[in-house]
Amino acid sequence: VIAECIKKKKKYYALTGIMPTAERIHFGNKMVIENMKYFQKHGAQTYVLVADLEAAAARGVSLEEARKRALSFHIPAYIALGLDAKKTGFYFQSENVGVIKIAYEAARKFTHNEFRSAYGAPDPNKIMSSLTQMGDMLYPQEEERMPGIIPVGIDQAVHIRMCRDYIRKTKTTKGYVQISSLYNKFTPSLDGNFKMSKSRPDSCIEIPESEQSFSKKIAKAVTGGRKTLEEQRRLGAEVDKDMVFELLKQHLIEDDKELEKIYHEYKSGKMSSSEIKQKAIEEMKKFMSSFEKKLEKARKQVNKIKFIK
Repeated sequence: VIAECIKKKKKYYALTGIMPTAERIHFGNKMVIENMKYFQKHGAQTYVLVADLEAAAARGVSLEEARKRALSFHIPAYIALGLDAKKTGFYFQSENVGVIKIAYEAARKFTHNEFRSAYGAPDPNKIMSSLTQMGDMLYPQEEERMPGIIPVGIDQAVHIRMCRDYIRKTKTTKGYVQISSLYNKFTPSLDGNFKMSKSRPDSCIEIPESEQSFSKKIAKAVTGGRKTLEEQRRLGAEVDKDMVFELLKQHLIEDDKELEKIYHEYKSGKMSSSEIKQKAIEEMKKFMSSFEKKLEKARKQVNKIKFIK
């Protein structure tokens, strides 16, 4: 559906949210922003919401603190990573009456057992977060019914599915167009675990982060290199087990030919683990330096944003 909208230049929207619970973001957030940039470039009406109600319900962050964090860092960071502020609709959940209205209407369509089935323990905060997210995902359709796409990590799939259930339940009365989703591959943890997590600081590179800090983390990262240099030269690296190469592949090197060259040199044994780590550190320096310069410029744009109410 979304591909058809892009090809035929039909109306559609892309939406994502900011959870202002931390003072920095990480590379998993960066991937979602890149999705949004792609759809924005290809004609989508783009929306970025600040999930201040959800942060209050699920994480205990006050609305005032959420607003402060969003305005001082999170929104500028999204702009610094390439989102066009002039083509993006920004809003705070707590200020968007349309979102709250949809969430209230959706609350009347689900049973306690349905929430239990979806979330395991249907705590009030999980229920509130789920309903508010439905409001967010469908808000762009209040003015006009159209397809929409929501880029998320696969761990957020349950929210997408609950919203799709609500759309089916109200098909004859509301007529919402079914939403689409894009599930991102997790950015793997530097320690070899499935995904980066702020709960394990050494496994996760944040944005921004000092050169000393990220260099230390990359130096300790799990690689696919062999136990000795002689063995590495003879057998080559097990690249599929290498977290540093994944970091280069997913985030730091855009040129496919350059990435392929690194892959073959590393796999053949021409490149050592220390060399690929040094390459990642150099690329990370470039990225962080560029980000911090863009962040300062982006902060000056925040006062010009007209937030949707």
